[in-house]
Amino acid sequence: MHLLKRLIHRRQLLLSGLALAILSPRAVQAKESSALTGANRLARPAPPAKNGKRIVMIDPGHGGIDSGAVGEEGSEEKHIVLEIAGNVQRQLQSHPRIEVRLTRDSDHFIPLYQRVEIAHQHGADLFMSIHADGFTSPDASGASVFALSNRGASSSMARYLSQRENDADKLGGVKAQQQDHYLQQILFDLVQTDTIKNSLTLGKHVLDQIRPVHHLHSQHTEQAAFAVLKSPSIPSVLVETSFITNPREEQLLGTTAFRQKIASAIASGIINYFDEFDRRNA
Repeated sequence: MHLLKRLIHRRQLLLSGLALAILSPRAVQAKESSALTGANRLARPAPPAKNGKRIVMIDPGHGGIDSGAVGEEGSEEKHIVLEIAGNVQRQLQSHPRIEVRLTRDSDHFIPLYQRVEIAHQHGADLFMSIHADGFTSPDASGASVFALSNRGASSSMARYLSQRENDADKLGGVKAQQQDHYLQQILFDLVQTDTIKNSLTLGKHVLDQIRPVHHLHSQHTEQAAFAVLKSPSIPSVLVETSFITNPREEQLLGTTAFRQKIASAIASGIINYFDEFDRRNA
């Protein structure tokens, strides 16, 4: 009961705006990571960068028992997005101010909530989940970028894809995490509005870089309740590089040239986002 009173008091501070002067983003990440940790703890991650670099957490979607979408020719999303994520990491490895880490670098299953937890354990400044999803019609095509929404999906496609992605944990037999309601509300009250705004800015920069090299399914950053984007304090987007269920795009995704081209566009979008962020906060 004493803890509950302290949490309620903290919430009152947050709502009055005073907590923003008390808690740093890193402190919020530490508290949220503790809230997200379940019974199956992850191995100790690499420590947050102490060299002034921004940590970018790239999340190749699906993996292991979860193949993701499968194309007409049998291409599996999980393998393609792992290749693209690795390309993004290599594109940015020489950048003096950015360090890229992956949630997975092999073919294994990771529950959605653990992907968010990994980002917090590493002290990530940005989270990006990479996909090449499918749709009920083979005509669906193009790249899309999604940010979190707490007000419903911005389109029927966004709703469909978020429901599809959120169902991934069922393949691994993962039950929904039971988390403390008050702590969740406190964290969301604290920074989620600014985080979503930054996520939308990140999405715009990524779309601007993809537009010259690949057809866009949507010209603006869509929003939906993707579970993997539900970090209140880390700007997070989900990039659908193409639709693997579109025969032409399945062929594209199977080529080294296209995977490198789309990865280069994503990497440039990340750099441009941090450049704008630094200018705004100079």
